[in-house]
Amino acid sequence: MQRKGGNQMITKQREAFSMITAIFVIVIMATVGILVNSMTGKVIKETTTQYRKEQAVLLAKSYTEFAIMAVTANDRTNECIENINGNNIIANDSSGQGYQVDTRIYYIGNGTTANLGSCAASRVLANDVTTDGSDLQIIVDVYVRYKDLDKVDSGLSDNNDWITYHRRTLQKI
Repeated sequence: MQRKGGNQMITKQREAFSMITAIFVIVIMATVGILVNSMTGKVIKETTTQYRKEQAVLLAKSYTEFAIMAVTANDRTNECIENINGNNIIANDSSGQGYQVDTRIYYIGNGTTANLGSCAASRVLANDVTTDGSDLQIIVDVYVRYKDLDKVDSGLSDNNDWITYHRRTLQKI
């Protein structure tokens, strides 16, 4: 009978050891799961941030090209293109998920040959510049604004949370 009692003690010790091992494995797996979940969240946030910035870069390039085409096709004796704006691009901007684009055009050139007479004085940076091949250059400033989606989705966003991407281009016309 003593032998039987000894075996029961060993069995209980094995069960206790198995229980401690199981708890330890569960704790390790839970820790690994939390780390994986945390890393996944960070990767998703970084990917979203990079995607939003790339969209802003592409919009800035597109609006720069559009501004150059608009100035080239425009008769500056009647009307001078100074601003090109775009709101609610790609998504509904009232929710903060879209983009706002402001394009400002400044002129540099020879006022007599480039026909800068209808342009506002604040948009003509110099009217006595001549260069080989072109009497008119423009500076195109494009500002693309968007919000951090984490702040918009959480409801913590306000008017100071805009991220602005700026692109400046000097172009001969």
